Amino acid sequence: MRIGVIGGGAWGTALAQVAARAGLPVTLWAREPEVVESVNGFHENRHFLAGVPLSDSIRATVDLADLAGHDALLVVAPAQHVRAVLAAAPVGCTPLVLCAKGIEAGTRLLVGEVARQAAPEAPIAVLSGPTFAHEVAAGKPTAVTLACEDEDLRARLAERLAGPAFRTYGSADVTGAEIGGAVKNVLAIACGVVEGAGLGLNARAALIARGFAEMTRFGLARGGQAETLTGLSGLGDLVLTCSSTNSRNFSLGVGLGQGKSAAELLADRKTVAEGAFTAPVLRAAAAEAGVDMPVTQAVNALLEGADVRGVVEALLSRPLREEQA
Repeated sequence: MRIGVIGGGAWGTALAQVAARAGLPVTLWAREPEVVESVNGFHENRHFLAGVPLSDSIRATVDLADLAGHDALLVVAPAQHVRAVLAAAPVGCTPLVLCAKGIEAGTRLLVGEVARQAAPEAPIAVLSGPTFAHEVAAGKPTAVTLACEDEDLRARLAERLAGPAFRTYGSADVTGAEIGGAVKNVLAIACGVVEGAGLGLNARAALIARGFAEMTRFGLARGGQAETLTGLSGLGDLVLTCSSTNSRNFSLGVGLGQGKSAAELLADRKTVAEGAFTAPVLRAAAAEAGVDMPVTQAVNALLEGADVRGVVEALLSRPLREEQA
């Protein structure tokens, strides 16, 4: 099986390394010529994953046409760029493993729904879970959800990508796996705000729990399954990204909690904090579905320049309710 990876950032590079460790030849597409030069010339992505030696079986390219003829394509472009990249890539009937996490602005479609429009003949799978790129690339133990409605394809992809330190758990619930990955990015910003504002660990734990309740409500409303949302791609990913400054979204929230503006923080970033783009789309999608998501509302207010203290006070002054409501 030949694997193509669309996206030469840290996560795309880490997944290329996963496939190479599994003994698969890999073509890594990156839009930055300097990334291609670094991977091919030094077997290292010095721009997005510095210090991690890469397998000799990874070949990088700036030409999407070089992905033709591969047996599967891992799509790791940011969610807002997936449609354009797939429209330009030689996809055809090649299975797509979607690794981007987010909701498309304007259409409010999940990445899988975007892919079905952009590449209607391609089978769709989703890979999601608690994964920091540098740990995956370094070979540290990791477990992910690999969701695909086609049982045979799911089993084949899971088996070929799995390794001693990269465990793949199969699921047929593509929607649930996608929603967990998208919503957790927004909630990670909120937990970062708690850290940056010095509100304490009690507040962070409460926010993770209530944020998970939001994720579950929205996931069920969009057709996801509760079992998926309590698994690796939902609760597992939420706990990881809400607990570490290695998360770009958590780090963005820390800055907001310290009183910095979203514009200032986002302008200084080489990599994408996907939650900042997902937050307003998620708010609109939740309103459309009639789902109450107060933490998501609060994150949007902070991204739009609201005062941290006022937003926190508004959350704490909400009417008391039953926990499971």
